[in-house]
Amino acid sequence: MRFVLNWLLTSIAISIAAFLVPGIEPFGPADPWICFAFVGLFLGFVNSLVKPLLTVISLPVTILTLGVFQLVINSFMLELASWLSVNLLGAGISISGFGAAFFGAIVVSIMCAILGVATSDA
Repeated sequence: MRFVLNWLLTSIAISIAAFLVPGIEPFGPADPWICFAFVGLFLGFVNSLVKPLLTVISLPVTILTLGVFQLVINSFMLELASWLSVNLLGAGISISGFGAAFFGAIVVSIMCAILGVATSDA
């Protein structure tokens, strides 16, 4: 049940990022909420499978930049999730460039944190 809640919260955060960040928009023949759900699903998989490996590999750069490089990694994870959802399922989000992915990843991270606190079991 926790997986479904995290998937829903991530999908909501991606839809908010698409609303706030120019250059991120739903893509494909499906309804926008289905596009956001597909990207949210793939973002969960990418964050659990690929992100730990990239975090370990980029640890020296992350230490040198005092953690700021993690924002770049989050941008690549959003970009990868978008690419996977569009190419495997035919619907997802279109990201116009790295700047849009960067600010979109920041918005998604902030919104997931806010929504996670709002739904946490205290």
